[in-house]
Amino acid sequence: MRRPVSVDRTLKLRFNGGAGFRRGDLEEDRRPSALSNPGSPLLRTLSLFVALFAFWLLLSGHYTVWLIGAGALVAAVVAAGGRRVGYGDREGHPVERIGTGLLYWPWLVVEILKSSLDVTKVILSGRTPEPRFFTVDFGPRTPVGIATYANSITLTPGTITVEVDPVDHRFRVHALTAAGEAGVREGGMDRRVRRFEGGR
Repeated sequence: MRRPVSVDRTLKLRFNGGAGFRRGDLEEDRRPSALSNPGSPLLRTLSLFVALFAFWLLLSGHYTVWLIGAGALVAAVVAAGGRRVGYGDREGHPVERIGTGLLYWPWLVVEILKSSLDVTKVILSGRTPEPRFFTVDFGPRTPVGIATYANSITLTPGTITVEVDPVDHRFRVHALTAAGEAGVREGGMDRRVRRFEGGR
């Protein structure tokens, strides 16, 4: 039996069209982290500012005083807004998961490439696909973990997460082929997402 994550309170969250959650029944992530101290909101806001400013510089390609200053100002306003509105919180900006993310994201890119080749082979072979719907239990228990897992399935060609049941911890998935279904049921992605969100 899997031991549920201990939480201080319950968030009401619902999966929203494959992209995120709204308030419905789901556990909130309350694990201790490097930012779980009285100053953590400020540190999270500063981290969001750095990420936004770095993204601005990366896309700009021009490094005049005016553009750098404008980028810093815009990044500061957006980061401060994230703290006030909510997209800079533990779910919207899970900076404490950067370490595990650096292990998960490259693996996901490889899986996307492999699935792309499999789907391409099906198309070029002229074989008729065998699309099907199926349900699969999932292990992640945090909003970030569940959203990551559901969207990872959708990002992988040949499979789409169409429904999330946060109460029974179950996905409804559409797969283009039997191999796609087998890949999800095998559970490799589930295990890696659990490690990503801080589990084992």
